[in-house]
Amino acid sequence: MNTLRRIRTPLLIPAAALSLGSLAWTSWSLVDLLGAGAIGLTVAIGADVIWGSVIVAEARGTRIGGQRWVVPAIGIIAMLAVAGFLSWHGLSRDSAPMAVVGPFLPLGAKVVWMLALADMRNPAALTDDEQLALAELERGLVFEQARHEMDMRRLAMEGDFLLAKVGVDFDIELARQEKSAELRRRRPIELPGMIERPALEPADDPDPDPDPDGGSRIRTSPGPDPERPSIDPEPAYKDPLPTPAGPMTMRDAVRTALDSGISDPDAVLRYVRTVADANAKADTVSRYLRTLRRSA
Repeated sequence: MNTLRRIRTPLLIPAAALSLGSLAWTSWSLVDLLGAGAIGLTVAIGADVIWGSVIVAEARGTRIGGQRWVVPAIGIIAMLAVAGFLSWHGLSRDSAPMAVVGPFLPLGAKVVWMLALADMRNPAALTDDEQLALAELERGLVFEQARHEMDMRRLAMEGDFLLAKVGVDFDIELARQEKSAELRRRRPIELPGMIERPALEPADDPDPDPDPDGGSRIRTSPGPDPERPSIDPEPAYKDPLPTPAGPMTMRDAVRTALDSGISDPDAVLRYVRTVADANAKADTVSRYLRTLRRSA
């Protein structure tokens, strides 16, 4: 909140008039004191600029190190320095009145400016301590807002990283499943051959025909019976294939059997019951056979 009123005080007019008179008197006195001619105006004008700048800073309520009294103290020190230069000028001219009265103009301008600034100050304005407290709260709010924005940016970055990681893991898992399925389709499968009948022990032989001497003898086949029709044994597969490592559907088992050269429905049924479903029905296997043969 601004500590000065919007309506300007009438004291501004005499304060500005005294400031112009002080500028002229101080400039002439310092130029005459230095005896450097026109170049001495730089020092004279510089002193007036410093004095005027302090007046403006004091009107704006400028603080140095959080303290407001520092600016008026600088103004008083600058004013005393200018007054000292003016008194020195009077003494250098051997003029006591000039040494005493000379500093009165800038000192008077300083006093009038202090009165004008005090009259322009708003009585309802916040005190210095209150303004400092509000400034500290505002600074803390700005800090919290900036930290919140940084936290949100960090969360957004972590979310993007997590989504990217999940996407990569999904792609890897999908590729692994596709490769596993392709490997199951292309891997050779061992077809079960004939079930080997166990050799009969001598005690299980229905007709051991022992040697009368108590030894054992080798039995020879009597040869084919011409009156008995010959029965070919169940053919075994020449190139048995390995059993699949993973589960297999009935349709895939029928396709694998056909690709391996097995076309006999009974053999295909046995293979399906071995690698896919032990309760597979013959009708279902026959239907898959007809479907796959037509599609081939």
